[in-house]
Amino acid sequence: MAVILRTITESWPIAGTFTISRGSKTAAEVVVAELRDGDFTGRGECTPYPRYGETVAGVAADIAACAEAVAQGLDRSTLQRALPPGAARNALDCALIDLEAKRSGRPAHAVLGIDAPRPCVTAYTISFAEPEAMARAAAAAAARPLLKIKLGGDGDAGRIAAVRRAAPTAQLIVDANEGWRPGNFEVNMAACAAAGVTLIEQPLPAGEDGALAAVARTVPVCADESVHDRTTLKALAGKYDAVNVKLDKAGGLTEALALAAEARALGLDLMVGCMVATSLAIAPAMLLAARARVVDLDGPLLLARDRRDGLRFEGSVVHPPVPALWG
Repeated sequence: MAVILRTITESWPIAGTFTISRGSKTAAEVVVAELRDGDFTGRGECTPYPRYGETVAGVAADIAACAEAVAQGLDRSTLQRALPPGAARNALDCALIDLEAKRSGRPAHAVLGIDAPRPCVTAYTISFAEPEAMARAAAAAAARPLLKIKLGGDGDAGRIAAVRRAAPTAQLIVDANEGWRPGNFEVNMAACAAAGVTLIEQPLPAGEDGALAAVARTVPVCADESVHDRTTLKALAGKYDAVNVKLDKAGGLTEALALAAEARALGLDLMVGCMVATSLAIAPAMLLAARARVVDLDGPLLLARDRRDGLRFEGSVVHPPVPALWG
């Protein structure tokens, strides 16, 4: 019996508004690849990202176009050549892993030959806003051990100072989402250092990040928009101290695992991140979490509701998925 591919688009309301330097949104628009083989079903979820030229309709079409190849036996190895890195390949890659796990009766980590996932502490995101609003949000989350602060505009020094006053004991990481420029990077980095920030994520636009090699980085800097799959690692030399591995950028867990291994071999620390998405998208990333210095898998916490059998969160501790969800 041939495997049947189904493509599903979904919209999941966000609790309030999620804002970064590039704009705001009130819903997570996701695409699910579902593979059916008799009594077995494998699923993978992705979040198309306009920053990389992706749309929901375009990603759904790219996945659907693989239906014949899936029926003819497309596997994870041939998938890497069939689609480029990005959201569409991620959904299919994760669905293939899930289907293989369901068919074999083994957990996904055993299928992949890696260690079992375990509970870990995730960052919790504070959206970009005026300093007073960010301070209120940080105060409400101050008991969480790790906060990710969205910056990327004029007045960021005031924002990070206000957040630190509101959450004096939390570890802080900052994400500027390419919102700084070479001319203000050092001033903003100094403000982050004064606030005890432990990591700055993608401060400069990907096309302007060469400036990072020319300054003393008093706070470690992590690449996000500048890193996708393994082919992008070479350009990071001398600029970054860490890389943010996201399944939607890498094109699935298969490439993300290889990317993480190569990044570590190059002496780069690892961060495992996510888009705003449901637990189905986050579950495969849990298999990377134990390798990372920083885990940022709070996507489901930002939604008004999650899907059935979603990941279990105890405060900021996220637990591995149950098989009914994925893997």
